[in-house]
Amino acid sequence: MLGVPKTIDNDLQATDYSFGFDTAVNIATDAMDRLRTTGDSHQRCMVAEVMGRHVGWIALHAGMAAGAHVICIPEVPMSIDEICALVTRAFDRGRAPLVVVSEGFTLTGMDEAYSDKGLDAFNRPRLGGISEVLAPEIERITGIETRSTVLGHIQRGGSPRASTACWRRAWG
Repeated sequence: MLGVPKTIDNDLQATDYSFGFDTAVNIATDAMDRLRTTGDSHQRCMVAEVMGRHVGWIALHAGMAAGAHVICIPEVPMSIDEICALVTRAFDRGRAPLVVVSEGFTLTGMDEAYSDKGLDAFNRPRLGGISEVLAPEIERITGIETRSTVLGHIQRGGSPRASTACWRRAWG
């Protein structure tokens, strides 16, 4: 028997990459590239929220690929002041800041990830919405106009990327 993990979150031990992860990262990166040009044209801070539950692989990989100024992942809590300092520093250099946040990210002092959407089919909190908490706080503290976008399930759809398709053909 051969088991093949399939989760976009890339959160399975003893695996390098799980099926769907590469595609999710590429879709998120494409979306962030579009958000970056929008932010540039309006001199706004853009906050992009990606999936990942309690791991930050998608946010980390897509954020680095898109050239994000701030990447917020569950494994590394940050304070709103730290985030705002990085946003301000980018803005002062003439950049439109891009903040990438994983849905499971917690601000320093938060006991658990933000969830106001009830429970999922496995009786776990449905995560999502942290970008809608961060964006108004960033704008209030920095004075920089800030917008949030939740990529959500758009990351789960579409055709597999080449590396995923190769894995699928190899394992059949």
